[in-house]
Amino acid sequence: SLPVVVLLPKDAVYGKSLSNMKEVESRGGRIIVITDAPSPELEDIAWEIIQVPTTNPCLLPLLLTIPLQLLAYYIAVYRGSDVDMPRNLAKSVTVE
Repeated sequence: SLPVVVLLPKDAVYGKSLSNMKEVESRGGRIIVITDAPSPELEDIAWEIIQVPTTNPCLLPLLLTIPLQLLAYYIAVYRGSDVDMPRNLAKSVTVE
């Protein structure tokens, strides 16, 4: 029941991605899909579908990452992590 997040734009590898998702589902994975093109076949495979608006292919990667950022934020809040001061931040960021 491991959750697997899939970014699934409607592109040249859409069919291959669906095939990979079926393999994950057959092994018990819970698939969370972020896509601009939901389909009935996708609804049978995915545990959850997050739809983003269809846009220019050059901008689509930006739209697909927004739900990922929100997912990461809310998981961190749920786990009780300090989202404003992540652990080890001082090692990589210098504040003047």
